[in-house]
Amino acid sequence: MTKSPDSKPEPLKVLRIFRSRDAQDFGEAGHMSYVDDDPVILNGLEKMGAAGVAEGYSGKCLFSGFGFSLHQFWFRPGYPLPLHSHDSDCLYYIVAGDIRMGTEEMGPGDGFFLPAETPYTYTIGDKGVELLEFRTEEDFNIQFKGKTEAYWEKMLDRLRSERPKWKEALPPSRDFRNA
Repeated sequence: MTKSPDSKPEPLKVLRIFRSRDAQDFGEAGHMSYVDDDPVILNGLEKMGAAGVAEGYSGKCLFSGFGFSLHQFWFRPGYPLPLHSHDSDCLYYIVAGDIRMGTEEMGPGDGFFLPAETPYTYTIGDKGVELLEFRTEEDFNIQFKGKTEAYWEKMLDRLRSERPKWKEALPPSRDFRNA
């Protein structure tokens, strides 16, 4: 460790190997906090939860350390991803499947970078999408942007129409380890 008189000691950085089989479930890892306090958003999220939104994705925290984190996600076909932002920069890489972000269609090998606090969403394709999220923070938040009841009803309608497909859905890549 090195230390200058006016600063905190730098953490000792060492080689760290991580393995997918050892990864912690994303939710259990506890790196993402929710900061919403708007009653409309909280009500919408509660309804989405009761309608089974959690069945539409799975994720792992592959690595967290030295101010970085890496997460692996599989979103099932048509998963309704609400408009939201995070308080950390993030680089996304699509491993398999496809998404549409605005007018841009993206598939395997494509990706995008989002600066912190940039609101975004994307539409998950018919086969779902498997992606990696590289973050500049170990811990970060999520803040949803849907401020009207009509917005959340639209999300719920999408969830109700897509959820029946999820039971039979398989990850779009055989090479990508199960998320």
